[in-house]
Amino acid sequence: MTESTSAARPLKVLVYSDDRSTRDAVRLALGKRPAADLPELEYVECATEPTVIKHMDAGGIDLAILDGEAVPAGGMGIARQLKDEIFRCPPVLVLTGRPQDAWLATWSRAEAAVSHPLDPVRLAEVTAGLLRTRLASLPATT
Repeated sequence: MTESTSAARPLKVLVYSDDRSTRDAVRLALGKRPAADLPELEYVECATEPTVIKHMDAGGIDLAILDGEAVPAGGMGIARQLKDEIFRCPPVLVLTGRPQDAWLATWSRAEAAVSHPLDPVRLAEVTAGLLRTRLASLPATT
């Protein structure tokens, strides 16, 4: 790990699900750092759609992980709304009910999808890729 990586600001990851065990599974799968070349993660957990919208509107989120199986507001509908309403919306990863639902994630304009049951290795790989892309798109700070 480079010195600049260890000194970098934490990356904020919003995790939305009405199910606490799903939020816990995401946090446990990703841990403090999904890849050695990335800064540590800071989690913002949300159980309701209004809370997701509030945090996303406030800015500062680097990645949103939305549960497509959440009720009453599913993550795919929220993803589409975020992409429609937020200029330069951060990347969105949707958790789908099954692999065959990945096409729905495409409709939602999410950058990626991972299906339940969550595979921690797959979730970490996809998350790391999205965060690397996010970091590359941010303006350099001195």
